[in-house]
Amino acid sequence: MRLFQNAGLPPSYLSRLSELAKTQTTFSGRLATFLDDRFGACHLLKPVLEGDAAAFFTNADDQMLQRFWASEHRLRTAASAEEILLSQIEEHETEVFYNLDPMRYGSDFIRKLPGCVRTTIAWRAAPSPGADFGAYDAVVCNFPGILSEYQRRGWRGEYFSPAHDPAMDAYAANADRQIDVLFIGSYSRHHLKRAKVLDGVASLRNRFHVVFCLDRSRLTRLVESPFLGFLPASSGRRPPDTVAVTEGPVFGRELYAKIASARIVLNSAVDMAGSDRGNMRCFEATGCGALMVSDSGNYPPGFADMETMMVFGTDDRATAVIEDALQNCERSSQIAVRAHRMVASQYNKDRQWNDFKNLVDRL
Repeated sequence: MRLFQNAGLPPSYLSRLSELAKTQTTFSGRLATFLDDRFGACHLLKPVLEGDAAAFFTNADDQMLQRFWASEHRLRTAASAEEILLSQIEEHETEVFYNLDPMRYGSDFIRKLPGCVRTTIAWRAAPSPGADFGAYDAVVCNFPGILSEYQRRGWRGEYFSPAHDPAMDAYAANADRQIDVLFIGSYSRHHLKRAKVLDGVASLRNRFHVVFCLDRSRLTRLVESPFLGFLPASSGRRPPDTVAVTEGPVFGRELYAKIASARIVLNSAVDMAGSDRGNMRCFEATGCGALMVSDSGNYPPGFADMETMMVFGTDDRATAVIEDALQNCERSSQIAVRAHRMVASQYNKDRQWNDFKNLVDRL
């Protein structure tokens, strides 16, 4: 199978990548830096991570990366991002196109693919009003409710899961965990439920070491400026306790290392998730050996309360569950160990790749 996998990067991570790859002047060099940093590795298929010659990977919205490729292949200077991506697919003689960025490259793009492409698959795990994925052979994610919506719209929705990144195992082995409670994620006025949970947990800061690594929205940064400090928290401004425990966002191996320094990782679904659970943090927290404390909902197989995680039933219970976990260290450690074993075996890269190949065979 000649596989082509494409992804997209958030602006906050692009700045980190550019710093890591500042000495790289080639497509292969910048891409190798990205892959070594493991950003989004739970979604990257085994042939990509292992450098299989039949697999091609790119981040099509990384302008510097794509310009390197265009220059090396003598494309015209004014070639658009879409033209570069199509040229890469054509040169690679792609058979299976797996796209993690279908909001940018939807059905209009799929209809332009060269004839060598036999199968097209998109990953999308969020509500997508107004989007058109109908030209894809399948749209995949691990949220059954969202898949039902895709099927209602006449698209083929198939269940597919992230996988454990084996690079996490070295981080999971760390026993020196100085942070009691860690949260890593985004913060904006759209995350009302999450904000309530975070502020409650932040109130523990006088008794425990609590750290939030927040990727704040542009509006939140704006309303927190000295000139707009009078605006209420509902505008996206963080309450004082949350501000006091906040550090900057972390990504890639820096994220792995941060989780490996924490006893507990708090996970809180965003408001649009409905009752389905199984976001990236579930795999990263357990994969790096921390105890995950998360909100109730429908989790993938293997994620079970008091077996491989701890669950708080209502938002106001998060603080009590975390306190209980910190006061029962041996039990919490045992749950974290079971969780790592579960995710490393049940959600390994071999299984993910076999599931993907089986999906392609069915399409």
